Amino acid sequence: MHNLQIMKSGTAMSDKRIYLYDCTLRDGAQTQGVDFSAADKNAIAGDLDRLGVDYVEGGWPGANPTDDAFFANPPKLERAKLSTFGMTRRPGRSAEDDPGFIALLTTQAKTVCIFGKAWDFHVKEALETDLEENLKMIADSVALAAQRMDEVIFDAEHFFDGYKANPGFALDCLKAAQGAGARWIVLCDTNGGVLPHEIEKIVGDVTEHIPGENLGIHCHDDTGNGAANSLAAVRAGVRQVQGALNGLGERCGNANLVSIIPSLMLKMGYETGITTEGLAQLTHLSHVLDERLNRAPLRGAPYVGESAFAHKGGVHASAVEKDPRCYEHIEPELVGNHRHIVVSDQSGRSNILARFREIGMKIDPKDPKLADLVEKVKGHEFDGYAYDGAEASFELLARRTLETVPEFFKLNSFRVIDERRWNARGELITLSEASVKLQVEGKSFMSVAEGNGPVNALDAALRKVLIPLYPQLEDLRLVDYKVRILTPGDGTGAVTRVMIESADKHGEHWSTVGVSANVIGASYNALRDSIVYRLFRLQKS
Repeated sequence: MHNLQIMKSGTAMSDKRIYLYDCTLRDGAQTQGVDFSAADKNAIAGDLDRLGVDYVEGGWPGANPTDDAFFANPPKLERAKLSTFGMTRRPGRSAEDDPGFIALLTTQAKTVCIFGKAWDFHVKEALETDLEENLKMIADSVALAAQRMDEVIFDAEHFFDGYKANPGFALDCLKAAQGAGARWIVLCDTNGGVLPHEIEKIVGDVTEHIPGENLGIHCHDDTGNGAANSLAAVRAGVRQVQGALNGLGERCGNANLVSIIPSLMLKMGYETGITTEGLAQLTHLSHVLDERLNRAPLRGAPYVGESAFAHKGGVHASAVEKDPRCYEHIEPELVGNHRHIVVSDQSGRSNILARFREIGMKIDPKDPKLADLVEKVKGHEFDGYAYDGAEASFELLARRTLETVPEFFKLNSFRVIDERRWNARGELITLSEASVKLQVEGKSFMSVAEGNGPVNALDAALRKVLIPLYPQLEDLRLVDYKVRILTPGDGTGAVTRVMIESADKHGEHWSTVGVSANVIGASYNALRDSIVYRLFRLQKS
């Protein structure tokens, strides 16, 4: 292991404990295109609890029907504390008489996170009140919450902007919360515009007034420094870190806990509530969240992305094979990822041999077929194929060149028809219909199916024939489909490359590629490889 020692189950590093507060379910729900249901929130909260975070922020009771439904039947968490979130009492009324505030204290959750203004500009312009009233709002709200809840967290909204403008008032806001009984005082970079050196300096100043063991950090990622800012704050003394899985959040998102957690544990030697075994589930958890949101995982995501430990150049691949420390900053398995040797027209024999080892394929390095395969890969990529993003298609190509792949089915022909017309209700609709003729084990089959577009119709027609014969294809699904024009000068007659990403119910993903001057032909080639790869892998297992 070429990294710092991390926590094992049942051990402790008491002087370096960092508490993790996840805000995916509330702040992460502000992400454009993300709309969690109460069931989604329950499932994600369970995942976070199993991971080992200390706090799960469930949402804002009274703010919307989804959060009300979630808190009406909250998940039973084994390790994490469930927290409500909301604002201090409003100006000019008591905390007891503010229904919006009281709603935060009347759920089954026993932890509450209350946010209040720490920037004098916001107090005057947004709240339209005076600075003294703002301090009373913070103190009154925290005091009442401390009476009724087990734990109170105060989020000092826009703290860093406020500190730059009026440090005395910003610090007074923190002291008001601390004096009223808040366990944690969280410094929020709400605009996401502060840089790491500013974070470290200002947090250092704050620790002269409030102990680091009572301080937290909550950064947004508007300058791309959310994770770096969070780690800088830890260096300066804070002991709670807030963030969201995969960096979800409004605008550019929150600090990404998926990047922060391994950096804290593997790079900085801090203890969290996450064990070695939990850390090894991080890649899976990150991808499961993306699947729930119906979006493709970011290939280049630090630690957990498919490309995080990918090596394309032949020299790099050779060096990694000898000693991974040459080009890998940690062992991929520590975060549940794996090394990936990419095959492309830049590859040499070393890349291909390394890829064979990855997939458990034994080949003599002196086998003359290996040279044929290298040339075939380069020729195919010259024609437009891209195997560095389509590992399943490469594996099928390699196995067909070096050994054999069963012919699970043979396509005799297919036809796709698109019809655009007005229906009986006067609506303009477009329908796709596909027919296929296949041979399976010497028998002929034909099927016809409609779909939402020609590729969906073709897929549906293939499945009509194949699923009764190969029931294991039932859970195969297409999760991403990309088309790239390879000869743009040819206009609508251009050669196209289609990349298809597929998955099964167990979360396994694989990618395939097809190239043709006909986009449906290219789509079929990629779709065929996806089906054949699935059947072949199941046969081998």
